Amino acid sequence: MPESRPFVSLATDFGAAYTAICAGVVYTIAPAANVLVLSDEITPFGVREGAMLLRQALPYLPAGVHLGIVDPGVGTQRRPVAVETGRGDVLVGPDNGLLVPAADRLGGVVRAHVLENPAYRLPGVSASFHGRDIFSPAAGHIAAGVEVSDLGSPAEPLPLDVPSPVVGDGELTVPVLYTDRFGSLILGAEPEDLAAAFGPLPYGTPLGVVWTAPGPGSARVTFEETFGGVSPGEPLVWVDSSGWLGLAVNQGSAAVAFGLAGTETVTLHRL
Repeated sequence: MPESRPFVSLATDFGAAYTAICAGVVYTIAPAANVLVLSDEITPFGVREGAMLLRQALPYLPAGVHLGIVDPGVGTQRRPVAVETGRGDVLVGPDNGLLVPAADRLGGVVRAHVLENPAYRLPGVSASFHGRDIFSPAAGHIAAGVEVSDLGSPAEPLPLDVPSPVVGDGELTVPVLYTDRFGSLILGAEPEDLAAAFGPLPYGTPLGVVWTAPGPGSARVTFEETFGGVSPGEPLVWVDSSGWLGLAVNQGSAAVAFGLAGTETVTLHRL
């Protein structure tokens, strides 16, 4: 059988045009590569959202080189890195925590190296488009067979900055990871955190949700298996397809309904 083509994926907050430029750089360096744009619609500067997309999606993609670019620190002292995982993938992007949750899902970090060798960058590196000038060339060269260790010095990648859920007496305080395109809030807690706070929780159990920012508020929701457990326009807490808790409104937007745009933390308690 013929040797399979190298696989490269891209996930960015760039929009279509700038992401296509990055794909073009990869193709130019590794013309045999199969390049997939996983997303160019991550919320601008949404590092947590991008990290959760990579964490959720990459286990379902072929092993390969995966570009993740959400880089509000572009041009600063933050490092560009390539992270090799236990499954054999290499994740390429800024060292701002974006890559680490996905690496953990792919067998953990085996090694990481800074992208500092000029041989594997474009000849001119801009201050604000490292996706084109540093990350995409590195991904192309790795796909073409360059060893990660040839890219630069070893590094210990930074973890994603997300608070842990806090289990209290009959309550659970959780960070908001991001708001998805439906206006549902994806929360940084898993079913075992819910069980630790409340014990067995049958579907249909009412819960209270409270928050303090952008202004104080509260809501009554129910814990449900799926959106259809409540009527259209009614709120619920559920476990999403990646295993996180979420706060949603059936056929609506929780962010709009409750004025939760920009909320960083919510607390669940049993009613």
